[in-house]
Amino acid sequence: MFPGAPEPFIDLSTGINPHPWPYPRPLPALPGEIFARLPDRASIRQLAAVAATAYGAPSPEHVVPAPGTQILLPQVAGLLKPGKAIILRTTYAEHGRAAQLAGHAVAEAADVSELRDADLAIVVNPNNPDGRIVEKRALLTLADALGQRSGILVIDESFADVAPDTSLVGETDRANIIVLRSFGKFYGLAGLRLGFAMAAPRLANRLDTMLGPWAVAGPAVAIGEQALADGEWKRRTLERLASGAKRLDELLVDAGLEIAGGTPLYRLTRSRNAGDLFSRLGRAGVLVRRFTEEPTWLRWGLPAGENEWQRLSVALRQWKGEIP
Repeated sequence: MFPGAPEPFIDLSTGINPHPWPYPRPLPALPGEIFARLPDRASIRQLAAVAATAYGAPSPEHVVPAPGTQILLPQVAGLLKPGKAIILRTTYAEHGRAAQLAGHAVAEAADVSELRDADLAIVVNPNNPDGRIVEKRALLTLADALGQRSGILVIDESFADVAPDTSLVGETDRANIIVLRSFGKFYGLAGLRLGFAMAAPRLANRLDTMLGPWAVAGPAVAIGEQALADGEWKRRTLERLASGAKRLDELLVDAGLEIAGGTPLYRLTRSRNAGDLFSRLGRAGVLVRRFTEEPTWLRWGLPAGENEWQRLSVALRQWKGEIP
């Protein structure tokens, strides 16, 4: 799209932490045998135990490690016979695609109360891209209503590491709640492909069986276990992300953009000139996320370092006409 842009590109199009664990330290070296043999069951269960502690699950038996939350979406949708899947909009398109693959008729709803008629209700919390948060009480009320019809509530908490008070992981003893957690976004290691489903043991066992043995690679097991146990890194990272989000807000507001929502990992702006700004930034080597269905929206991830912050600042000032 932008063949003449200066390189390297600054990719702000994702909501992935730009400072991966264990920043500022390098990734730990892994023994060669981890790459040479299949992961054993004991190491997978140890990872589940560490994840249960890190996320607040009732027990390791409630935790299913998986090669990323993406692979879990069709598995979760396949737990129910084909029926009606309703997704609280506007959010990831992948939830709808996965539900359709499982045979469900897919609809969207603007309010959580409209999900009560679903067989499979899906809520992303905090939401991507606007950071919308649905209160726990509303979600538990919805789960109770769905339970009367043997429906399942799926809560995608891919960004809940930055909003832990919103999480329903502690409620997964309930028979019809499944919580999905992404490892790669907050820990900045998306290429590792690691995620988790958390549910009552009966549902967790079904998902685990559907995934089959050796679903998670040995390196992901080893890195995931160490990172999830690193509480001090998580504390420092939450502070760093909050500071970065505040700095980004100041840049965006100064550029005349309206902050429409977000989380500490990304911000959503609204502007009548969003299309022009997207193109101007692209020609300056800065990539942000645009939305064909919402042409006034742009989503901004956090720059990784001072050089990227300065390049973004210059690109925004050029768009405003403050500098040539």
